[in-house]
Amino acid sequence: MTHSADEDRSEAGGELIPSTLSGVARYFFGHWSPRLLGLAWVGSAAARLTRPEWNWIDGVIVLVVVASWPTLEWLIHVFVLHFKPKKLASRTLDLPVAKIHRLHHEDPWRLELVFIPLHVFIGLPALPVIALWIAPTLAWGLTFLSIFFALSLHYEWVHLLVHTRYKPRSWNYQRLWRNHRLHHFKNEAYWYGVTMLSGDRIMRTAPDKAKVATSATARNLLGKDEE
Repeated sequence: MTHSADEDRSEAGGELIPSTLSGVARYFFGHWSPRLLGLAWVGSAAARLTRPEWNWIDGVIVLVVVASWPTLEWLIHVFVLHFKPKKLASRTLDLPVAKIHRLHHEDPWRLELVFIPLHVFIGLPALPVIALWIAPTLAWGLTFLSIFFALSLHYEWVHLLVHTRYKPRSWNYQRLWRNHRLHHFKNEAYWYGVTMLSGDRIMRTAPDKAKVATSATARNLLGKDEE
């Protein structure tokens, strides 16, 4: 099999890992999650642009969504992605998305595990229905959906980027790159933010890395074999 000069194989499974920004972009748009989120973003943004009602409320909506995003990332990462199986009588309760995330920690270079799993998108149509039903006007509902899907798409992009061989050049993306790699390779109990890091500061999970012990379970979140 041949591959382009901007790709290398990972140590962990022979998968081709992009090492240039163009290679990362090709890989990104080759997967369904970014495509679906991109379609949702373009659709909601285009629909919003057809509405003439622009006022300061739109700005407030954008600010509220952006301001709450770091905490939302933190909560989902801690309580959903790092969910631990619970015993209920003779049964074990687990979340499919958490099982996939544990595999992601086990092998951070399997890039197909980086993206939001497709089964999560089954409920995607419910978001615009609920948002447009709750919003006082159609325009404000579309403003909310536009920024939400834009941030979701950006999340997917950053999460892929930091798991490739490409090292970002800008200061902001370099700090995101360092932060997420600390989560994977230093200690999984800290540094939960992916695209915004203030959630970790608020929740006190952004310590000085020099004062944090290297975790023995960063690559095995349950500390044992999966059942």
